[in-house]
Amino acid sequence: MTTTPFTLAAYTRAIVHLDADAFFASVEQALVPALRGKPLVTGSERGIVACANYAAKAAGVKRGVPLGMAKQLCPGLIVVPSDYEAYSLFSKRIFNIMRQFTPIVEEYSIDEGFADITGLRRVFHASYEDIAHRMQDAIRQQLDISVSVGLSTSKSLAKLSSKFRKPNGFTAVQGRHIHLLLARTPLEAVWGFGPNTVNLLHKHGLRTALDYVSRPEAWAAKLLHKPGREIWHELRGHGMWPVNTEEKSTYATILKSKTFAPSSHDRELVFAQLIRNVEGAFQKARRFRLRPRMLAVILRHQDFHHDGLEARLNRPTACPVEVMPLIRHLFEQLFHANAEYRATMIILGQLAPDTGDQLDFFEDRLRLDKIRQVTQAVDKINAAFGKHTLASGSALHLQRKTAHRRDEAPTRHAQLLHGENALQRLGIPRLGIRV
Repeated sequence: MTTTPFTLAAYTRAIVHLDADAFFASVEQALVPALRGKPLVTGSERGIVACANYAAKAAGVKRGVPLGMAKQLCPGLIVVPSDYEAYSLFSKRIFNIMRQFTPIVEEYSIDEGFADITGLRRVFHASYEDIAHRMQDAIRQQLDISVSVGLSTSKSLAKLSSKFRKPNGFTAVQGRHIHLLLARTPLEAVWGFGPNTVNLLHKHGLRTALDYVSRPEAWAAKLLHKPGREIWHELRGHGMWPVNTEEKSTYATILKSKTFAPSSHDRELVFAQLIRNVEGAFQKARRFRLRPRMLAVILRHQDFHHDGLEARLNRPTACPVEVMPLIRHLFEQLFHANAEYRATMIILGQLAPDTGDQLDFFEDRLRLDKIRQVTQAVDKINAAFGKHTLASGSALHLQRKTAHRRDEAPTRHAQLLHGENALQRLGIPRLGIRV
C-alpha cells in the first residue's frame, strides 16, 4: 500500500459545495430575529425535532428526538411549526444567488448545492477561494442565514470540505493537499459509502478515505465495481460526476408520509390520512409524467413500530382511482382495531415514464378513459384553487379529527396578506420584525 501524496495542480477543476447550517431553524431566525441566540427547533406539527439550531444542539437536542425528550434536555427550548413554504422560498433564493456567480449550479437538495466556477478567475479578477467566499458572504448578507462552503477539485472532495468546519465554515482543499483531508476522513463520511460498504472495507483493513484511494484502482473496481471506481477517482481529485444543472425530474420511488396528533384508533380517520397521502403521491407522479408498477402501504403505531404491505399493479397507472380498492384491501389487512396509530405512509415504486396506454385486449378502454378524464379535471381544479380542493370522499373524515396543539400552522399561514387565502398565497415570507 502506497501513501505517496497526490501531485495534482492546485485546481484542475474548481467545484464549490454549499451547505446551509441548520437550515430550517436558520430560516425561522432570519424571519424572526428575536429568536437568535435562543435554543430553537422546528417540528411541532410532527411531535419530533425536524431541525435544531446550534444553541439547541449544544444542549444535546438532535434531529428525530421526541419533543418531550428535547424539552427535558433543554428546558428553555422554543418549538415552532415547520414552514416548508418559507424554506422553499429561501432555498430558491440561495440557488439564485449562486447563479449570480456561475450558471453551472446543481440544486442537490433544499439546503445544499454544487457550483462549478472553473475558469472564472479572470471574470471576477479573484482567486477561486475569493469567489467562493463572495458567494458565501452574499448569501449571509442578503438572506441573513449562514452557510458552510467547501471548495476542491471534485464534487466528493467539495462535499467533504464543507462538512469540515460548521457552522459558517469555509474549507478549500487544493490538489496538492487532498491527501491531508483524506487522512482525516473516516470511511463513514465518504459520499456514496453506505454501512454495508464501510463494513466490507473494514474487513480489508481500511479505516480512512486515504486508505481506500491508496489501493490500486483495479482493486477498488473489482471489489465495488463501477461505483467504487468512480468514488476512487473522485476522492483523488479527478471529477467523475459533473455538476448537473437540470432540475430533478426522475425518481426511483415517491414517498408521502403524514404524522398526525393525537394518535387514533378510528379506522376511517386513519384511512382518510392514508388517502390524503395517496392523492399527494400520485399527483407528484403525474407532475413528472411517471407511473408506478408497485405500491406499499405503511402504518406507524404510537410506539413507532411499523406494519406494511406492498403489491404489484396489473398495469402501471398514475390515477389513484384505479388503485383505491387495492389500497383499501391492504389497509384492512394492516389495521388493528385496538391499536393506536400516529402516521400513515404510501410508497410508489418501479416508476416508469408515462408514454401513453398500452392496453390489454380484455381491458375496459371506456372506463379507463373516463378515469383519466376525471383525474385531469381534478388536477385542473386543484391547480386553480389549491391542493386538495377536490379530493376523495374518504378524506372527508379528516373533518372529524380532534384539534391538537401540533396542528398549529406556521405564522405565515395565519397572517395573510390582502387577497390571500389559506390555499393561495404569494411567494413571499413574512418577517417578524419591529419597526
